[in-house]
Amino acid sequence: MSPVTVAILAAAAAFAGWIDAVIGGGGLVLIPVLMGATGLPAASVLATNKIAAVTGTASAAVTLVRRVGVPRVTWALAAAAFAASACGARAVSLVSDEVVRPVIIVLLLAVGAFVAARPEFGSGGGMRVESGRRKAIALSAAGAIGLYDGIFGPGTGMFLIMALTAIFSQSFLESSAMAKVINTATNLGALSVFILGGYVQWKLALGLAAANLVGAQLGARTVLAGGSKLVRYALLGLVVVLSTKLMLDEFA
Repeated sequence: MSPVTVAILAAAAAFAGWIDAVIGGGGLVLIPVLMGATGLPAASVLATNKIAAVTGTASAAVTLVRRVGVPRVTWALAAAAFAASACGARAVSLVSDEVVRPVIIVLLLAVGAFVAARPEFGSGGGMRVESGRRKAIALSAAGAIGLYDGIFGPGTGMFLIMALTAIFSQSFLESSAMAKVINTATNLGALSVFILGGYVQWKLALGLAAANLVGAQLGARTVLAGGSKLVRYALLGLVVVLSTKLMLDEFA
């Protein structure tokens, strides 16, 4: 690859890491750039992107866990999400994008409308409510979202933040810290399948992972500085961008 192509890929990976750390959805940036710049098969593009994504998301998770903290249930949710994501990646050929895409568009629009209509949602601090019933619901949600990440993927971090905020009655910032841990697990689950299939282009992936790591650390610090209000605005922005992209794909 030419130096210009390498620079474009590195910049895209860093920007994707920043987006993933703030709200999720970095694949919307890096995957199209990888496809256009490398000409790799789709499976290799997705696998190589996962290496970068898991590196950045894990580093952001470490930063947020240290500063915000997460409850112990987070690790059980991460384990469930890991297993579900691996199953989703294995079953990806059995599910058509034409079936998944309309459902996700409806969910995104519902999420956006709810957040816009409820400005108090996700703004509280120190309000986490845990019970056996809530933990069971969260476990089911983590499994379902993990399966979705393995099969389709876009917006996983956003769906995790919304689900955790609603289930545990906590702030977006607290949910974001938990979501980064769980999203790291979903990335690892799908990645394990890609690695076993031999789809990862390791030299390229490791270079992109380094750039993604830098962007993710900047993104984690952005979240800590902006708090729940920033996450709320980022969530609404992602809803608009992702809904528009999916509708263009659906009706093109």
